Amino acid sequence: MLIGTNAGGLVRFDPATNTFHTYPDGPEGVSDRKIFALADDHAGGVWIATEQGLDHLDLRSNAIRHIDVGSEAAPRNFSVMQDRAGNLWLGNNNGLLVRHAGSNHFERPSLPTDAAAATVLANQIWAIEEDRAGRLWVGSGQAGAAYRDADGQWHPVPGFSGYRKGTQHATVRDFQEAVPGTMWIATDGSGVLAYRPGDAAVQRIEHDPAMPSSLPGDAVRALLHDRTGNLWAATDLGLARTYLGNRSAFSVLPSPLESNTLSDTSVRGVYVDSRGLIWIGLSAGRIDVIDLHAGRMRHLRLGGTQTLRDVQSFAEAADGSIWVGTQGLAKIDPLTFEISSSVLPALENAPVLSLRLDGHRLLIGTYDGLYRYDTRTHALDHIRHDPNDPTSLASNTVRQILKVGDEWWYSTSSGISIASDSLASRGFRNLGHREGDSTTLPGDSVSAATLDPRGHLWVSTSGGLAESVDKEPWRFSSIGVAEGLLSDKVTSALSDNLGHIWASTSNGVARIDARSHAVRNLSSRDGLHIHSYHYADAAAHAPDGSLLFGGLGGLTVIRPAIAVDDEDHAPLAITHAMAGTLALPFGKLPRDGDEITLDQRNRSLRVDFSLLDYRSPGETSYSYRITGLDEDWVEIPLGAKPSANYTNLAHGDYVLYLRASTQGMYPRTVENRLRVKVAPRWYETWSSKLAAVVLLIGLVVLLVHLRTLYLRRQALQLQRQINEHTRDLRAANRRLDELASTDGLTGIYNRRRFLELARLECERSQEHSICIALFDLDRFKLINDTHGHLAGDTVIRGAVDVIQRHCRQGDLLGRYGGEEFVLCLPATSVTQASEIVERICDAMAGTAVRYQDQPIQVTVSIGVTALHPGESIEQWLSRADKALYEAKRNGRNRYAVAS
Repeated sequence: MLIGTNAGGLVRFDPATNTFHTYPDGPEGVSDRKIFALADDHAGGVWIATEQGLDHLDLRSNAIRHIDVGSEAAPRNFSVMQDRAGNLWLGNNNGLLVRHAGSNHFERPSLPTDAAAATVLANQIWAIEEDRAGRLWVGSGQAGAAYRDADGQWHPVPGFSGYRKGTQHATVRDFQEAVPGTMWIATDGSGVLAYRPGDAAVQRIEHDPAMPSSLPGDAVRALLHDRTGNLWAATDLGLARTYLGNRSAFSVLPSPLESNTLSDTSVRGVYVDSRGLIWIGLSAGRIDVIDLHAGRMRHLRLGGTQTLRDVQSFAEAADGSIWVGTQGLAKIDPLTFEISSSVLPALENAPVLSLRLDGHRLLIGTYDGLYRYDTRTHALDHIRHDPNDPTSLASNTVRQILKVGDEWWYSTSSGISIASDSLASRGFRNLGHREGDSTTLPGDSVSAATLDPRGHLWVSTSGGLAESVDKEPWRFSSIGVAEGLLSDKVTSALSDNLGHIWASTSNGVARIDARSHAVRNLSSRDGLHIHSYHYADAAAHAPDGSLLFGGLGGLTVIRPAIAVDDEDHAPLAITHAMAGTLALPFGKLPRDGDEITLDQRNRSLRVDFSLLDYRSPGETSYSYRITGLDEDWVEIPLGAKPSANYTNLAHGDYVLYLRASTQGMYPRTVENRLRVKVAPRWYETWSSKLAAVVLLIGLVVLLVHLRTLYLRRQALQLQRQINEHTRDLRAANRRLDELASTDGLTGIYNRRRFLELARLECERSQEHSICIALFDLDRFKLINDTHGHLAGDTVIRGAVDVIQRHCRQGDLLGRYGGEEFVLCLPATSVTQASEIVERICDAMAGTAVRYQDQPIQVTVSIGVTALHPGESIEQWLSRADKALYEAKRNGRNRYAVAS
């Protein structure tokens, strides 16, 4: 492994010895100790782009020679790449240069006819990549990116090439063609851009503070596509990973910062109308409408008394208008989306759980029974449970209304009520759970019922999922935890066209084979990220064949027909091994089927292992066993480090088995086998045993006594070592806790620790005002570009010193990002907070940070806001961020207050 460092030159790691070798610099080494890029020459060598020139390393001889790049190039080289045709491309401070195969002369490529692409090539070139189709991609320092097709024509990247109205783009740090035909572009400030040549625009993947699964930061320095389909992004605020292969499920999540996301976290109702629009009922009177054909989402909100009420059900009238079940009824015009709130005053205080239209009659399920509303005459009937009439409605809680053939089925909290038509008020046939009768429903509380393509009825209950096996009388078979479901509380079920039933539960989503009843539970490997789901009307079939399940946290979309690659070839690897007290180097770690030998003095063995797929490490279970010692597999607790540890093994031959098991739709178990040979001690050999037989009985007794003393000394020594290691481990843990809570550059709280402490302050500030201030150093990138990153670090430390001088006891100060800081001011009003930040702003402007005897002036822009009742810390920070950007727009070196 070759490593190019920022100031330490070129380093080579030897896995056979776990040691590093540093190459020299100067005439016999690299041109400069600041290495920007390394590239394979496809012939046993490596190209090295440095601050002061271009070098070539021959890996066989370790000889480095300097390459003449000509007079048009500047000394500084940011990137280098040799394409499949043998052309050498150089990303230089003066633009893009190329040395064609067979030539020794660098020249500028032919000038593109497109002005934006030409601007990219003339800018600093920070990244170069050749994709599978032979296109050459070039990323610049300020002018975006461009690509050259296989015919040699240069093309701009729409919206990311050249200067648009004089605005510079973020620096391109890396390219990665993780999916054939799509290039992922890592930028230093604009996140990741995904672009397929020929598309009209790029897809932007950026940090969203309201969405935990987004990029941790927008400054992305590198991308990596691993062997199992994961794309890794190294950002300034942490490492992120996403799986790019097909999955059975994905989630639509909420964010107030994006238009095509949900407007609330709790999806309580899902409905698909005749036009193919998907209606999403949410908490707080919110409704989202998804138009798959147009690729957009519309956000609606109920008014009046229904403003903060849950939206749980929908129904479509003959004219296309949408009835909405919430606290009462609302109605939405299908063309204008105009909302009529509280259209039925008699139900204004009744939470509506389900809706169904039968001609001009609207059937309404509530917690207070069933209502029947005639949309022409406006007559309203009320049907309730009568405890003295066994043919009345089974319960007043009506969760779903379903038409099965010519009959109407009402799912209630006490079973199912069946009526011959929608006008029935009594005479219901009620189906429920009878203790000891396995042919009845498994639970009384019924949340939903659905028909599969074979005409079988599937009923979701509090005791499991039931399938009808006979009609008149109705008899059922049950599927629950005993059959593989994660929970007996089934909230809804939908059928696909492939012979499967998909059931949502309080713990996740499962797929059931309609014929064999085999259960497969989805996991995060399959794309499932929401684990608790609502009742019947929170599930629906999408127009494209997908299945929609609403839950706590968002909307889960199941794609039954998608082709999922379940051939996972990720290896189970030994990542660390110790034979006695000796740690094996990486290059000598044993693989499946290898042998490891323990000598007669070191009989301890420790093996750490891991399944190298990274897709769902929290759901991968590990176990191990060794023949002759373990009767069964030793299970490693979830979350613990997978490690097999044995001490004082007796001499002999063993086989150590290591196992990893994944969960989800396509579970996989991988086993490795390691042969372990333990050499005997001298007294354990056959010759020693034969000699011992000849010795006198008294000598045998003496030898046994000496051996006992020896073993005791060994045990005491081992115990002392364990005690010493335990003390060292505790000290290291204390140090790690300090490092995990503080920022290494400034010594203040890091982002994670700050957010933990700020949440505690928010919980303690119920009767007092609490404010937060978000700081951003003005034009910090200019300081880095002008004076260097070490000067930038000095400026950051100086800025923190200024802020700390104005902090009071009890205030919390943390580093939020690269040049961003956040200050929590408990028991502080907005007026007091404004006075504090104004003093900080003035002090910052009046302070010059000195770096190498050179003063550097820096100012700060600040966003200030107070916590609103019921507001999350993410929403609080989002408003402070908006105020910060208001201060930026108003000229910087100032603060702004968000209401």
